[in-house]
Amino acid sequence: MERQYISGMGKASVVPEEIKGWNWGAFLLNWIWGIGNSTFIALLMFVPVVNLVMMLILGAKGNEWAWQNRTWRDIAHFKSTQKKWRNAGLILVFVIFPIMIISLISMMKGEAYDLSVKAVKAHPQVISLVGKNPEPGFFVLGDITYSGEGGKANVNYSIKGDKSAAEVYVYATDVADKWELQEVVVIDKKQGEMVVVVTPEQ
Repeated sequence: MERQYISGMGKASVVPEEIKGWNWGAFLLNWIWGIGNSTFIALLMFVPVVNLVMMLILGAKGNEWAWQNRTWRDIAHFKSTQKKWRNAGLILVFVIFPIMIISLISMMKGEAYDLSVKAVKAHPQVISLVGKNPEPGFFVLGDITYSGEGGKANVNYSIKGDKSAAEVYVYATDVADKWELQEVVVIDKKQGEMVVVVTPEQ
């Protein structure tokens, strides 16, 4: 006779062997998955340091906890729901997050960024430092803020020539819809050298 498993009874619920194993939905969506599966221990994800370990614990124990904490029609219903959580987590990590990151980087690559790249690539000392044909890397970090009729940009990106690579630090301001470079510095941390491309006095 097939054994009947009853879920939603906490620790009193016997967990079927066939559902034990890694839960990608719990690992990738952690606290969101926890709320949806009545596994509120997942809210420990908001505790610094603990959250690093909690992700792994949720992945390993997620199936068991979800079975014990929620009522499921049967094993098939449980598996189907957890599969949806897994798919949602994969979409978030491999589709939504990359789109968000690319969008943020695109926002950083505005007029201030373009002006700085042009200035850096034309500066003879930069070419001497990193080599010919210096090109910027894909990632751009920093922030751009607007207040009233003006704005400020603090951005940082890497460049690479045929000799070495370096970091570029840019400060620019926007007045009346026109960006102007206030300071651009190129630093080769390995060689300990710095090139000032644009200074506040220029």
